[in-house]
Amino acid sequence: MPAVDTTPGVGPEVARLAKFEEFDILDTPDQESLDRVARLICQIFGVATGIVSIADARRQWYRAAHGLAGSDVNLSETFCRHTMKGEAALVVPDAAADPRFAGTPAVTGAPGMRFYAGVPLRTRDGHTVGTLCAMDTKPRAFGPKDVAILEDLTRVLMRDLELSKQVAVDEVTGALSRAAFMAEGRRHTALAARAGEPVALIAFDLDQYRAINDTQGHPTGDRVLAATGRVCRAHLRGSDVLGRLGGGTFAIVLPKTDLDGGVLVAGRLRDAIAALSAEFGFPLSASFGVASRGGKSDQLDDMLERAEQAKYAAERDGRNRVVSEARAVTPPTAARRRVLKAGKIRSLNGWTSLDCTVRSLGEDGATLSVASPFGIPTDFILAIPGDRFEAPCHVTGKSDHAVEVRFAKQ
Repeated sequence: MPAVDTTPGVGPEVARLAKFEEFDILDTPDQESLDRVARLICQIFGVATGIVSIADARRQWYRAAHGLAGSDVNLSETFCRHTMKGEAALVVPDAAADPRFAGTPAVTGAPGMRFYAGVPLRTRDGHTVGTLCAMDTKPRAFGPKDVAILEDLTRVLMRDLELSKQVAVDEVTGALSRAAFMAEGRRHTALAARAGEPVALIAFDLDQYRAINDTQGHPTGDRVLAATGRVCRAHLRGSDVLGRLGGGTFAIVLPKTDLDGGVLVAGRLRDAIAALSAEFGFPLSASFGVASRGGKSDQLDDMLERAEQAKYAAERDGRNRVVSEARAVTPPTAARRRVLKAGKIRSLNGWTSLDCTVRSLGEDGATLSVASPFGIPTDFILAIPGDRFEAPCHVTGKSDHAVEVRFAKQ
């Protein structure tokens, strides 16, 4: 198997992706401030579509879109990948007459886009995390005053995103935001390591949370999240740290608690969340993974990774259950680091290829983010073109949008 680079990267794309993850706006509830900006673009410029997009290593995600269906698209097929590479606005009066974009799927097929104007969303330290753009199905002009207005909207939007990043509490659930949870969790684990005390970490996902949003609607999804936060706080101590990591994903740090104690707490939470089914009138459940100090590392990030591996085992075994790192069917055998790398899932015969995002990477295997795990073969080749890396893989677990793999020994 080719060597896997697990040392922290320092290149511009690595730094950009780290900043992208820091903003934590990919899998979070809709934000009215973003939707408002998308609507304003259409109202101010009289265009059909206004988009606030963010981009990871391989896909552009529509964080807010007015006048356009869908939630994401392959980054290589977008206008915005060119905008993200530049320092200033990109204006395309007629995409059909521009050789860079004439063959783009959005131009040759639905919705038949012809006009594009986009401005990069840049953080204070110069990293581009996405774009703000205006699009239309008719060619049109877009002068300097128009560009200036779009740039002003970008500055307002980035200010809101910077401020929201500083918010410590998730307004829907009352749990800590991801950034606040990681900071508080690192403090607790460091104190426990110095004092030689136990600390446990629980990671859990609401089962089929995306399906709840799709079938019951986002307002009901938010009510489920709020109820989850409520029952968690009712069963946790004041010293415990509850965080919402995004979507229906939560984590809890339990100070002065060993692995067995963490499993007991997770079991009570599992029962409490399942009991919410009567309140909502449809099945609710969650899958839990539990880890503790004393593994290969006492660092919070490594504990969280081990808890997530156990959570994947719970999902693989049928959901609505608790699995500890000691019982996980396929526990990691080597340290992994969190990454955001563009990857390819290739069939062994080379006939098919699917895009993926490599979320964690180590000598033993990787965690992949995919649009859907349905149809992904049990054995395939994982390629990371940017690292010139390829390795045969075996699937050890799947969840709604994640695939856990181990590298095959050669």
